[in-house]
Amino acid sequence: VIESYELSGSMLFPAEGEGRNAVYAASQGLDVTAFDISEEGRKKAMKLAAEKNVSIDYEIGNLSDLELSKKKFDSAALIFAHFPVEILTPYHKKIADLIKPGGILILEGFSKSHLPLRLDNPAVGGPGNIDMLFSLESIQSDFSDFEVLMHGEVQVELSEGKYHNGTANVIRFIGRKKEQD
Repeated sequence: VIESYELSGSMLFPAEGEGRNAVYAASQGLDVTAFDISEEGRKKAMKLAAEKNVSIDYEIGNLSDLELSKKKFDSAALIFAHFPVEILTPYHKKIADLIKPGGILILEGFSKSHLPLRLDNPAVGGPGNIDMLFSLESIQSDFSDFEVLMHGEVQVELSEGKYHNGTANVIRFIGRKKEQD
């Protein structure tokens, strides 16, 4: 995806976990900032970054507790970043606010239609609470200040470590933040 949209400059990775996406982006020349609530995830991300000989800024904490509100990013990626329904839309709005006008948002996450697949194969992972899963409409609504470049629901085969293996239904969204009036 990064190659398709010729991303450059600074990129934010919220809820980044073990850092695979952030490290890949850094290897492509992007200035990467990532955060998560997991100290163990940060340790693994920093180890991977050292192995790949790249640098990433990785902070620990919730979005509201970090000093990111003073920054603006050229792009952001929300990859399988699922949150409780009461904070989901406000969280998406805060991430959108951190992206510069003309910047790119990339999102991929489990769709509401994924739940039956998870019940059939728990090894595929994803939230068990349907309210934490995405719909095309919810993503379009949360990111209404973005021009849609790609938006759809697809079925994919996951093979990502111990917890994400099997067929999954996901929402994919790529948008360009509209210029402010």
